Amino acid sequence: MANVDSIAVAPTGSDPAPRSDQAPQPPDGSGRAPAARVRALVAAAPVLLTDGAVVAFALWTVLYHLAFLFGLAPSTTFLIWIGGCLVALGGSLWWRRRGRASAAAGRVREAVEGAAPAYPRPLLALVLGAGTVAAVTAGLTTVDDGVGEGIPWWIPGGFGALAAAGAMFLVRRRWLATPAGDAPAAAATPLSSAYALIVAVLAAISGLFFARNSVDDAFFLGKSVWVAERDEVPLRDFLFTDGVAPAMNSQPPVPSIEVFYGAFAHVFNLHAASATWYIVTPVMSVVAVLALWRLVQRWAPRRAVLAFTVAVAYLYLVAGEDAALGTFHLTRLHQGKTMFVAAVVPLMWVYLTEWFDSRSRRALILVAALSIVATGLSTTSAIVLPLLVGGAVFAMMLVGRWRDAILAGAAALVYPIGATIWSRLNAGPITENAAAAFYDAEVTYRRTILFGVLGVIGGLALWLGPLIARRRTPQLLVAGSTLAMSVLLFPGVLEALNSLTGIGVVLWRMPWMFALPAVIGILCTVDLPRLRVFGSAAIAAALVASFALFGTPMWSPKSYVTVHEQPVWKLPQQRKSIVFWMTRLDRPDGVVLAPSTLMHTAPMVTSRMRVVSPNDRYLPDYGIDSPFAQDRLKLVALANGKPELAPVPELAGAIERLNVTTICVYTSNQVARDLAPQLGFKQFATRGRPGAMTCFRRG
Repeated sequence: MANVDSIAVAPTGSDPAPRSDQAPQPPDGSGRAPAARVRALVAAAPVLLTDGAVVAFALWTVLYHLAFLFGLAPSTTFLIWIGGCLVALGGSLWWRRRGRASAAAGRVREAVEGAAPAYPRPLLALVLGAGTVAAVTAGLTTVDDGVGEGIPWWIPGGFGALAAAGAMFLVRRRWLATPAGDAPAAAATPLSSAYALIVAVLAAISGLFFARNSVDDAFFLGKSVWVAERDEVPLRDFLFTDGVAPAMNSQPPVPSIEVFYGAFAHVFNLHAASATWYIVTPVMSVVAVLALWRLVQRWAPRRAVLAFTVAVAYLYLVAGEDAALGTFHLTRLHQGKTMFVAAVVPLMWVYLTEWFDSRSRRALILVAALSIVATGLSTTSAIVLPLLVGGAVFAMMLVGRWRDAILAGAAALVYPIGATIWSRLNAGPITENAAAAFYDAEVTYRRTILFGVLGVIGGLALWLGPLIARRRTPQLLVAGSTLAMSVLLFPGVLEALNSLTGIGVVLWRMPWMFALPAVIGILCTVDLPRLRVFGSAAIAAALVASFALFGTPMWSPKSYVTVHEQPVWKLPQQRKSIVFWMTRLDRPDGVVLAPSTLMHTAPMVTSRMRVVSPNDRYLPDYGIDSPFAQDRLKLVALANGKPELAPVPELAGAIERLNVTTICVYTSNQVARDLAPQLGFKQFATRGRPGAMTCFRRG
């Protein structure tokens, strides 16, 4: 690592290189050969696809929010959105024909960094040493079997803060001593862009065969199913009471992604689950992978393709843990929060890099558009986005770029913060969930950046990444992100934030601000003396081998994923079959009681069959000790065959109050089968194995 201040000199020549994320485009009327135009289009494709997706979804989110004012149906909003996209596309083509779009002159070449001022060796050694100690102790503080417990968190927390502060000082010093434009990023080439496109398409195809069950889909996809079947946005509770109870104040109607799925399905007469998982999610997978490519290509000092390959391998091979970043990718990209961490975070770093590099008005507009996208994807954006942007803004202020930093901060934060304030004014403060878990810095690190060898690798990326990334803007932004992360991981900081804000249940997501997969990939680009490409290849091989040996792959059952021979809905297929069977029964009007796993699945199949408790985790929003929640929990225990059942009179009262008219239980649940007649129900339907069921209806 002592060579981090020794970087290869760029080849000289008269041909300027384009910005890394704005590949050369053929000027209109230039008469270029078709082959040259195709190569230019392929080189530009990752930029065109990702930027186009950002603008399109930002437009949808704005229209969705405006639709509240005019009372528009989702299908109407969707048709207006299609028209708006066509107008935007036509305007973009016209702009290019007028020659006002930036077109890079000259041939595409590989741009690498030239000589730069050397770091002071004593301080460099201090940062490298402190960062290494922080990474090793953080990764080995706790491992799966408990070995390694006992290292106080102040050791990695303290050394990490020291490394982050030292790296910021070094990077700032180099920035101020390096002329602007002296560290160009590698230009996009047709070959590298084609490789990224192929990887993105293959990733999207592979994701079709992965099924990862998530209880949160009862809400997220259940909302899409409601919109698809009824063509209306549910502004009151749609899970438990069919619009009778107020909406959960922890789930305001600010995100637009679920309504987009439902509106798309309604307009094209598709089932919302099929539209989401078979059509929209593969497109989102392509965008997410290309977003990762763009960030790696923008930040890597050299060998971006190799770094990108390592980053993709990390996502595929390091999953398993419920909060690991590999689980927030292909297997559940349909969830807005997952698309936020997989695509919005890397693209925000790309746009901020371009803005601070070039002060391009286009980049600032894309920053603002992406902040609208983040708002439309998840309420998590209102927490993570300020942390991400805050680290970048602070870093740029340290080098005197106050105006640019303030403009970027305003562009990135005005819309999500405004939407959050609006939702809180209308829905009230978030109800405190006493059952929600709070994770301190140590557990947050272990859940997201992981532990053991993988935790050490993640720590090296976190605390040494600023010294490895391409210098000037990328180094400065990585350093700002590292400093912000290190402050948050310092002992006691998360506890203080939790006590001040009451949002401890989501504070474990704050590492999402750091583009970990991209920086881990960039680790292999460190320039080893006399080894060059062979050294990078060796590091890349060692990293991928570590992922394979110590990680749990995305397709493993330990990652809660099943792999199928054909594209499937992302839920257990037997549960899906049983719920569809239940919908075809001759049931009386009213509410259905079934095992929890089936009630979690029911909203993803239809909004027309209301069940007792689609997701018990949302009951605290209505008061866990209230009759609303307790009646449901008593009946869920009955349907699940739990021994600690409430007395028959209490069960009968809950059935009456909730208007339960149908009970379907697994045939093996003898307790429920025996109690059903005592509760006034008669058997009327059975289903054979696998998944044998017995159903009763009110007599």
